[in-house]
Amino acid sequence: MKFARKAKVVSVIPTASMADISFLLLVFFMVSTVFVRYRGVPVELPQAEKIEKLESRRNVLQVWVNSEGVISIEDRNIPLADVGKLVHKYLTANPRLIISLRGDKDSEFGVISDVMEELRKVEALRVNFSTKRELD
Repeated sequence: MKFARKAKVVSVIPTASMADISFLLLVFFMVSTVFVRYRGVPVELPQAEKIEKLESRRNVLQVWVNSEGVISIEDRNIPLADVGKLVHKYLTANPRLIISLRGDKDSEFGVISDVMEELRKVEALRVNFSTKRELD
């Protein structure tokens, strides 16, 4: 007695249009995605909200940056490259030293940022930003 073989059912996923579908999805996501061009952060320096007056002036090192970008420490004009060396010398003499950074309102923030980076390199972490009080 012969038994008839059953035909095997082969399930095949049709892949002929898969490339078309993936291309359409790619185009859809490219068109619907919003690309934002980075234009930089507009920096507007804030006004001081809380002002604390430093009581002891002997533990304070004054660092000034004027509108032309000239850096002055303790009434001596110095180049940016020497800021770290000079502050490190003051810090070894007085480890409790507080650096008071004063920038002119017309000075470029890049110069102030470079001074802060030099202070960070010599681990001068006690820095305050001095502002002018508004008179009532």
